[in-house]
Amino acid sequence: MRARVEPVVGDLPIPVTRRDDTSHEIHPPKVELFDQVEMTNTDPKGFVRAVDTYRETEHGLYMSRPVDGHPRIAHFESLLLPDDGLRVSKWLGRPGVDLGHDFYLDIVDITRDGQCWRTVDLYLDVLVRTGRDVRVEDSDELLAAFRAGLVDLSTAERAMTRTHTAVAGIAAAGHDVDAWLAGRGIPAPWQPR
Repeated sequence: MRARVEPVVGDLPIPVTRRDDTSHEIHPPKVELFDQVEMTNTDPKGFVRAVDTYRETEHGLYMSRPVDGHPRIAHFESLLLPDDGLRVSKWLGRPGVDLGHDFYLDIVDITRDGQCWRTVDLYLDVLVRTGRDVRVEDSDELLAAFRAGLVDLSTAERAMTRTHTAVAGIAAAGHDVDAWLAGRGIPAPWQPR
């Protein structure tokens, strides 16, 4: 049996961050619901999850909830930022699990109907290891969705612009998402763990 070799940049290993997501099938944009009245989060597969905390801020919506039944993730917090088209998430791994990132940003379109918020995932993700690096994933999925007619040119361009803006800002803040948010007047909402 061969050992898995992790890629390295300089002397830092780049963890494989999506060991549980190996499918790269072309799929329509994923939709997620955040219902403050019902205190639920409906994931893209239609599973309804209980939410511990919702809190509206002047910049968007904060959510905190456990992740039941996931082998690697125990809990996560998200901040939906409609003006930026971002869902900034901080995941808590199960004991002994290195998730390979400190923050995970989904590039999304965000709408709301009263107390229910909705995100439409635009495929691209930005992963940040605080003080170390930032990287973009799933460009191949965005291109495949565009080629298949699942997103139009305007949507693909919007996704890329949001991604480039976030990456540049986070890199300029020393690869520190909280510092980047603070520099934009957005206080970090994360609960101490």
